[in-house]
Amino acid sequence: MGRKFCVGGNWKMNGDKASITDLCKTLTTGPLSADTEVVVGCPAPYLTLARSQLPDSVGVAAQNCYKVAKGAFTGEISPAMLKDLNIGWVILGHSERRAIFGESDELIADKVVHALAEGLKVIACIGETLQEREAGQTEAVCFRQTKAIADKVKDWSNVVIAYEPVWAIGTGKTATPEQAQEVHAALRKWFTDNVSADVAGAIRIQYGGSVTAANCRELAAKPDIDGFLVGGASLKPEFIQIVNARQ
Repeated sequence: MGRKFCVGGNWKMNGDKASITDLCKTLTTGPLSADTEVVVGCPAPYLTLARSQLPDSVGVAAQNCYKVAKGAFTGEISPAMLKDLNIGWVILGHSERRAIFGESDELIADKVVHALAEGLKVIACIGETLQEREAGQTEAVCFRQTKAIADKVKDWSNVVIAYEPVWAIGTGKTATPEQAQEVHAALRKWFTDNVSADVAGAIRIQYGGSVTAANCRELAAKPDIDGFLVGGASLKPEFIQIVNARQ
């Protein structure tokens, strides 16, 4: 059985009750390909609203959570709280969490392993900056970030990896399908060499970096690209076309 295509929409810090209600209507109307797993990353205050308005076939993800179940961590959200709200997914390690909020590889790995232990599914993000790419460090950075997670995770069945070249997020620049495929293939080989061939064959690796309706089909045709993590375009009607990129 092949890897099921998986498309995530990361709404980031955008939306209000009215616009999120409209987005949910758009997603409910679709039509969304039954061959694609769809997950939307909703701002924390609106998680319950989104979950109540979307069909069960669309997953809802928090955009972050902490590494412990409860305690004196002002402003943080625990996986247990997300489960209590019937939220099944979380996005962790996004480049904005790393770059703006200073999250380390180790903290992200701790968050991933705790979220999994609490029964959440995780989209774990990795990727290099423009400076790192130009220095020829793309694979070294991606492998280092992945290794931190692999050192702690034993069961990969509820993990999706999102490869996001940081230089292509929100910039309008996109890695060419060939560039994206090259990194995805290298990551899959890394899993073969460092985790297991079974995990390498099963794990889904999304591409995230200015994915649009115009470029999604060509990217989706690559053998090691198993879906997308979509930023700005996930707030627009064209997200439906991206979800259906393999139809």
